[in-house]
Amino acid sequence: MNTIAVIGAGTMGNGIAHTFAQSGFTVKLIDISEAAIERGMKTIATNLDRMVAKGKITEDDKLKTISNIITYTDVKDGVVGCDLVVEAATENVDLKLKIFKQLSDVCDDNAILATNTSSISITQIAAVTKSPERVIGMHFMNPVPIMKLVEIIRGYNTSDEVTKTIMDLSVKLGKVPTEVNDYPGFVANRILMPMINESIETLYNGVAGVEEIDTVMKLGMAHPMGPLQLADFIGLDVCLSILNVMYDGFKNPKYAPCPLLVNMVMAGKLGVKSGEGFYDYSESKKAEKVASQFKNSKSY
Repeated sequence: MNTIAVIGAGTMGNGIAHTFAQSGFTVKLIDISEAAIERGMKTIATNLDRMVAKGKITEDDKLKTISNIITYTDVKDGVVGCDLVVEAATENVDLKLKIFKQLSDVCDDNAILATNTSSISITQIAAVTKSPERVIGMHFMNPVPIMKLVEIIRGYNTSDEVTKTIMDLSVKLGKVPTEVNDYPGFVANRILMPMINESIETLYNGVAGVEEIDTVMKLGMAHPMGPLQLADFIGLDVCLSILNVMYDGFKNPKYAPCPLLVNMVMAGKLGVKSGEGFYDYSESKKAEKVASQFKNSKSY
């Protein structure tokens, strides 16, 4: 494989594009919005600058990575000649089905179609394509350039050849691929989301506050980040979508989203992306934190 198309320039899409480009692949980053493309490329450049500053890559590595990425705002133009297409659009089943139906019509016959979905059935997505045996799940973790795991999800019809190709490709990216079967939430979110949801229930029931809940999980369970802070970074709307997919798939009350999560999403408090979730990420809060750190660092 030489040429990879990535659909969606958001958090996951630009991270996937960054990872492939840094590994020497030609990447076609596609989004319907030029503004989204610009934001995605800016994020990639910022993340590469951070890696240069830490001595993980050189300035030349950064420039080569950026030069490996070509941007498009038209799917049909962007996927021409691609060996693999990785869809990283919003976690919405109707949108994904629409995208894969289009990809089936415009991609080369031998192209592998992968989705970065974190919960939606690969079999369902593959069913709208002409070649379901060439459809597979590649669930990267956020932040993609750093996190090692890739969940490789086989749909009911995914071929052994395609699975092996994607497993081998993931290794070339410096990742650790783990093959799982096609059930709602797969492995990562089937275990993670109920924990996040239970943490929100714990807050909702007044057992403890946000920081207290996160502190217990960080210091008591050795988690690098508390579940409520993690939910903010994932996006509360994404957490809600995944829980709904699992609840619809299993019909089990344990996957029913907490009312507090539902209300926060309806109120537009989505976490880091909106500036507020369980924590405040607004510019005023950042300025207040910097001022406080400066004051505390002064010697009298």
